[in-house]
Amino acid sequence: MLSISGLNQYYGQSHTLWDVDLDVPKGSCMCLMGRNGVGKTTLLKCVMGLLRSQSGEIRFNEQNLTPKAAEDRAPLGIGYVPQGRQIFPLLTVEENLKVGLSATGKGQQEIPEHVFDLFPVLREMLSRRGGDLSGGQQQQLAIGRALVLEPTILIMDEPTEGIQPNIVQQIGDIIMSLNQEYGLTVLLVEQKLPFARRVADRFCIMDKGKVVAGGMIDQLDQNMIQRYLTV
Repeated sequence: MLSISGLNQYYGQSHTLWDVDLDVPKGSCMCLMGRNGVGKTTLLKCVMGLLRSQSGEIRFNEQNLTPKAAEDRAPLGIGYVPQGRQIFPLLTVEENLKVGLSATGKGQQEIPEHVFDLFPVLREMLSRRGGDLSGGQQQQLAIGRALVLEPTILIMDEPTEGIQPNIVQQIGDIIMSLNQEYGLTVLLVEQKLPFARRVADRFCIMDKGKVVAGGMIDQLDQNMIQRYLTV
């Protein structure tokens, strides 16, 4: 479904992604792993068109995304939950969700009902400002905003960061439901190893801007963890 080949990216003179190859099969839930600063968020931003890649190709459902502008990617069915949530704090929950609707390019006006089925708290708080929500509620809002697109792939950057444990559990349940029951393909960056083992069926490890390991999640062994993930 999502295929990245030979991707290189620079920040100024700093070479940050080195010939990255990554395939996310349809229906999979892949966890992108690695220590801080190895290029995980940079890679997601390249996929979303928020950063320009120097060379290589990004393909989604056989379409070449590389030349497309960022605003042309969401309507193709790509939902994105950025690191730090990045909701609009002065807009209400409803307005935040409708911002997501505007990205569909379909003139859609109604928030899909399944968003409220997954996140009942958002229905209860439709008129509250996003900035007044707790961190966990803001994360649910950020995921809901991506889901109003009714995407075929959901890309999430550290969805459990700074979230209380009970909400982490809920978010894990929702990711598994989206993947296994709704058939949504998921690519997420995650630092919490138990969470990754629980929700993902595949993994990919990055180190110093390169892909260094990958496979089915049950192949993630202690040697890889010690070498690439332990701080």
